[in-house]
Formats: sequence, C-alpha cells, structure tokens
Amino acid sequence: MDRAYGTCYCDEDCVNTKDCCFDYFTECPAQDCVVSAWSFWSGCAKPCQPSVRVRVRHVEQQPVNSGDPCPLLEERAGCREHTDHRGSHCGLNSGPAFITSMEFGKGRPKHDNFGNPLDPGFCVEFELESRTPHCTVQNQPHTRWMRYITEGFKVCVACEPPALRNSSCQGDGQESDKEASLHWQAVGNPHCRGTWRKVRKTPQCTCPTQHNFVFT
Repeated sequence: MDRAYGTCYCDEDCVNTKDCCFDYFTECPAQDCVVSAWSFWSGCAKPCQPSVRVRVRHVEQQPVNSGDPCPLLEERAGCREHTDHRGSHCGLNSGPAFITSMEFGKGRPKHDNFGNPLDPGFCVEFELESRTPHCTVQNQPHTRWMRYITEGFKVCVACEPPALRNSSCQGDGQESDKEASLHWQAVGNPHCRGTWRKVRKTPQCTCPTQHNFVFT
C-alpha cells in the first residue's frame, strides 16, 4: 500500500477488502463473462401434450478480476407438438384451451413439405373471467407473457396449423354457447389457468401485442 515494495497479484478479493495495489485496475482489468449464442430450441419433451422445450448456451470465457458474472445458460419454454415420435398425428382431444405466447407461433411453419401455403387459420376473441395467482409469479423471459393474462381484459388467440385441425382448435369455443365459461391453461405452467367467455371469431387477431396468444 505504500507503493514502495512488495509483489502485486491480480487477486480480485482486494476489491472487497479495499487493499488493492495502486495499479491494480490498470494492470488487472476486469473481464466480463462471455457466453456463446443460444442453441436452437429442442423438441418438446413429451409429444401430444403440453410440455417444455429447452435451449442452452455455454461459457466461452469465465469472468476475471471482478468482471460481470455469467448469465443463465439454460432457458425453458412451454410447447406442444401435434405428432408423436413416429410422425403420426396425435388424436383429437377435448378439454381446456392450451395457449402460449405469440412468439411461439412465429416459429411455426407457414408452408407444407411441397412449398404450398398452409391454411392461415383464424382468431378468437375472449373476455377473461378468472385466472389463478400462479400466472403472476413467472418472470423468466419465456414465461413472462403469462403476467399479461388479466381478468376483465379482452385477449385474442390465433388458431393456426398444426393446432388447427378440422377447422377448429382444441378449446376454441366454436361449438359452445356465447355465454358459456370456457377453460384455458397456459402451456409451460400447468398451475396458470382460468376461465374466459368467447366474444367473436375474426380473420386476424387485433388485440394489443401483449394480449395476443396462440392455441397450441
């Protein structure tokens, strides 16, 4: 500390103990953690039912000299696939509407294997009647969308391939009375669920971005 003698080391603990050598920050510059780009999303862990998909990244350089720590190396998001491991279509199910964020829908194919455009589908508007408290506790990048599911608000849910089969999506309410309370569930968090009432069917979704979802 008297700058007169002794050997200095790049020991980052000196930042906490406040006894760094005078030239520590020039001779031992901080280097932040460096990570790779995200991998592609995996397939759904289980076919034909709400499940999760995963993507990962790895550390390319560990932080040194009090550099910023490494961020999360794994992300999980809800998903649902409509073919089994053999490529066969899953059976039609009755039950609640399974929904997820519009971001998931953007990754769906828009053309078949021959390059022909798929049916663009339609949109169904609902008025939310109830939701469980579990929807508000999710704060990861790919589960944060659940926080926008709020009672009393109108939401739009897109019905498009592969969820679109036989002109409908599971739980879209097309065969239900307009005043009926229908059940929905968030994919990726089975405890986030509730009821809504169908308002109308439209060619496209026109709700605010945070209130647009897709059937899975």
